[in-house]
Amino acid sequence: MADIAYVNGRYRPLTEASISIQDRGFQFGDGIYEVLYVYRGFIVDGPLHIARLSRSLAEIGLSTPVTPSALPVIIREVIRRNRVFTGLVYIQVTRGAARRDHAFPNPASRPSLIITARAKPEPPDDISLWTGTAISLPDERWARCDIKSINLLPNVLARQAARQAGVHEAILYDAENNITEGAASTVWAVTEDGVLRTRALDRHILPGCTRATLLTELHTHGIAFAESPISCSGLNNAHEIFLTSATSFVKPIIKLDGQPVGQGIAGPVATALFTFYVEHMRRGH
Repeated sequence: MADIAYVNGRYRPLTEASISIQDRGFQFGDGIYEVLYVYRGFIVDGPLHIARLSRSLAEIGLSTPVTPSALPVIIREVIRRNRVFTGLVYIQVTRGAARRDHAFPNPASRPSLIITARAKPEPPDDISLWTGTAISLPDERWARCDIKSINLLPNVLARQAARQAGVHEAILYDAENNITEGAASTVWAVTEDGVLRTRALDRHILPGCTRATLLTELHTHGIAFAESPISCSGLNNAHEIFLTSATSFVKPIIKLDGQPVGQGIAGPVATALFTFYVEHMRRGH
């Protein structure tokens, strides 16, 4: 069966799906996206992702061309047509096709909505099979990283630098030498003082949905944590570093900039949170 995309009201094979060359997503990166993980037919943290999509759209003055009640129906249909049992759903909304001009079209153009889905493996049962490595790089992205914009060139360049270095992720730091986030992930660390930390939400980081779920799990299990800055030196001396996202789940980083993190294996905090998150997905299923 061909891969099927939803594009502006029609379900089409990917090889036949198209948008206008005047679409503002193509011309300006004028749009928003969201990625959802499907676990055994269940959309993990679906309400959180849809709420974040709505927030990002509102921040750039954009609405979806379908009603809030229709969007989940379309997502489900894309999943069904692609026969995805476990995998990813990608949603993109742009300001639509209009004559090329930097300011918003007036009158407003009809937004474009694109949804695709593809199969991906489940997380492994053993976290030791899920560890990764990272490099650290200056954060060169724009000042509104809380908006999940399709403008991802700095993220692309950071991920490419990571790939060329033979590692999984690039961990970014700001002008004050404090960690912001990964190129496509939230960063957590158990710092030298034994405190589990992740940066507090602000305009410089994306409000991660996996992050939000894990904060709830931390409260539920009575695990202390701090939403506070992590300095570059603090990260370099951390006992544990791990990443979270819809596709990373909870991913321990066992080597940073070529140096071992802690004991060079998945630490106890990351292991516990990985277990909690997998259980969370299974409960939903």
